[in-house]
Amino acid sequence: MKKKQRKITSKTKKRNRSLGKPVNRKYKDTLFRMIFRDRHNLLSLYNALNHSSYTNEEDLEITTLEDVIYVGMKNDVSFLFSSTLNLYEHQSTLNPNMPIRGLFYMARIYQNYIKKHGLNLYSTRRIPLPVPVYVVFYNGQSEESEYRELNLSDSFMKSAFTEQAALECRALMLNINLGHNQELLESCKVLWEYSYFINEVRENQKQGLAIETAVREAQKSCIEKDILKEFLEQNSAEVSDVILEEFDQEKYEEDLRRESWEDGKIAGMEEGKALGKKELLVNLYRKHLLTLEQAAEEYGTTAEEFRKFLL
Repeated sequence: MKKKQRKITSKTKKRNRSLGKPVNRKYKDTLFRMIFRDRHNLLSLYNALNHSSYTNEEDLEITTLEDVIYVGMKNDVSFLFSSTLNLYEHQSTLNPNMPIRGLFYMARIYQNYIKKHGLNLYSTRRIPLPVPVYVVFYNGQSEESEYRELNLSDSFMKSAFTEQAALECRALMLNINLGHNQELLESCKVLWEYSYFINEVRENQKQGLAIETAVREAQKSCIEKDILKEFLEQNSAEVSDVILEEFDQEKYEEDLRRESWEDGKIAGMEEGKALGKKELLVNLYRKHLLTLEQAAEEYGTTAEEFRKFLL
């Protein structure tokens, strides 16, 4: 175990050195957050998701958590609007634990809401609360469906009490890679521009460009095409810094998943003698040592078909 920890630590240091400076993710905005902290862009995204046409940006009450205050508790964007508490998160790697994070975020935001409005938890009258809406915008490189639901209850251990679970948190994950959820991207121009820019960086990498060059060329190309032009011109250096870190983190997490998959295969060899291949793969998936796609590929089926084995 200690040997494994040294390996990961060494890899982390190597990754940090490759960027030429230490990485401090705690206080770093994501590119998604940088773009949608602008109220105009945020309202545009809300309208696109809800097929509405609100225009007063001042009606948005920003509730985004900052981990400068709440250590380890930082979300991309959250806001109160029209009787709803909206939590928008961006993910470039598939994470089945988003509902757990959402539960923590929502609980903290509701605490702030109750305190701000002077509501009494011990009142004999029911406290009215805004309806929670949790959306995860996915733009990773693994092939994903247009949308899927991630539920907190999927993480509950199976037992006689499963049906009595007192908690649920539902996250709607939307694939915002170009070619997916076309209606949504067309309805929110800045979301499409964001997806286009990320796609440009990745396409440049596929052409063999180093990540730093890929980002620089994507910025130049998008500015010439009037895509995120003003934003990129005003935040050129910061955007480069954030993208380098995000892509580096994405690669790092993929490396860890690959290591976990290899470790899982070795650890599961003995177990596999007693279990069939399907049971073994389901087991590795439930232990988060395999993604759904990896398990399906190993079994020789589609992700949707393999999902049926989990029921």
